[in-house]
Amino acid sequence: MTIVLALFGDTKPDHLGLIPAFLDDNDPRPAKEQFHENYAHGGGWRPMSKMTMDKTGALHYPGDPEYEPIAAIRMRSETIYVYRWGIVAIRQKDGSFEVARMD
Repeated sequence: MTIVLALFGDTKPDHLGLIPAFLDDNDPRPAKEQFHENYAHGGGWRPMSKMTMDKTGALHYPGDPEYEPIAAIRMRSETIYVYRWGIVAIRQKDGSFEVARMD
């Protein structure tokens, strides 16, 4: 169980803030549950609606420009994408996903 982190473009590890620290690959729970508990001071994991995601992990919201991921974290069968402004998406193996803001 290894977390693999990929940084895109000119992203530096400190651009991700504490988001990677909320995940523990030794914890068998899915990322959503870990984020919910470990980000409790920020309200936990609260999914946003109306977002779509393409194959590259880019998010689309009606009326907004495309949100490109700045990093990807692989934890078991989940891919966690991190975007600017503290937006995080968790994509499952089947392509389903949830998005929340963790600022």
